[in-house]
Amino acid sequence: MTDVVDSDELLRRIQRARAFAREELQVWRGRSADPGRTDPDGARDAQVRALAYEAVLRVLDEIVAPGRNRTEVKPVT
Repeated sequence: MTDVVDSDELLRRIQRARAFAREELQVWRGRSADPGRTDPDGARDAQVRALAYEAVLRVLDEIVAPGRNRTEVKPVT
């Protein structure tokens, strides 16, 4: 990656990444909480993926707004 980007473009990219992570978090949370799921390995995989997207979202939030937890993310249980 040799592109040079200004701070506005970098912020736009981070915001797009945050939006994507937020959407994926909701998708994987839904899959892990699906009561009709009969595959325990699939449910576990969905829970792990939700936790990964939660971590990514928290990191990106911290980059955009240091010291403030702008997106309250509930842990998957």
